[in-house]
Amino acid sequence: MGDPAGIGPEVIAKAWAAREAASLPSFFAVGDVRAIERVWSGPVAPITDLREVAGAFNTALPVLTVEDGGDIVPGHPDADGARCALHSLELAVGLTRSGAAAALVTGPVSKAQLYGIGFSHPGQTEFVAERFGVSKENSVMMLAGPSLRVVPMTTHVPLAHVASMLTIELVVAKGRATARGLRRNFGVAEPRLAFAGFNPHAGESGALGREEIDVLEPAIAQLREEGIIAMGPFAADTMFHQRARDQFDAALCCYHDQALIPLKALHFDEGVNITLGLPVVRTSPDHGTAFALAGQNRAEPGAMIAAIAMAAQAAAHRAACPSL
Repeated sequence: MGDPAGIGPEVIAKAWAAREAASLPSFFAVGDVRAIERVWSGPVAPITDLREVAGAFNTALPVLTVEDGGDIVPGHPDADGARCALHSLELAVGLTRSGAAAALVTGPVSKAQLYGIGFSHPGQTEFVAERFGVSKENSVMMLAGPSLRVVPMTTHVPLAHVASMLTIELVVAKGRATARGLRRNFGVAEPRLAFAGFNPHAGESGALGREEIDVLEPAIAQLREEGIIAMGPFAADTMFHQRARDQFDAALCCYHDQALIPLKALHFDEGVNITLGLPVVRTSPDHGTAFALAGQNRAEPGAMIAAIAMAAQAAAHRAACPSL
């Protein structure tokens, strides 16, 4: 459910209300049931056993209740809510790892609140990867919309640190994980990867920086030797228009905003965060807690609906081709 004081509870409830129109599969929420009841007057079915989901889903939103989230007030996050969000995430990861659930969809959390209770990961992506024993180099945060998929090869780090973090090994690992993830989760038989340059104009042959020459070009060459269709590095300011997007299945970018700005500009209400490289499917709506909107019935559920739908599609692709 994410932070109980954010918009996660509302968009989950609205996704359930849109289940038939959006052709969504059966799903259940994990978190404090009161967080749903604070923001929605629709039917809720508290459950204690996942075998209850099938019978409840058609008439009510099933909620597997986690410990009391404290005095939940929409729009007012606190430490109790952060603890509830973390415990909900732990439980949901365990259920997915055991196979009790086909996929994991995580609601938005407040990193500031989580850091206040001792959370030490940059975000939920890194937390989930660690719980599955996957290194940060071999897990990939992909943001996906109807016409664009992007991968930031470095994520929640200061921009000043990015150049020192970009290595041939990192770029190759992210490229491999992205190619495999496109095959496993999206059914793309021969993934085409486009790499964005780090510097303006992709470095202008070294005149504006050497990251392209020293890191990106050797990494791309190695990926090609491994049989992966890898292109670039391209000037980032010219690779996201429609004709350019038609030439690749995913764009791998050097830093967070280089990837997320075009994705959110094109698909703000439909963007999905999907973690590649995990033994299970994990998605998340590509938006934050939006505390300023919480409790006002103003949150748009489009990204949550898309995250649930993408999780189901990815799980189906994996089931159909378990050897990938």
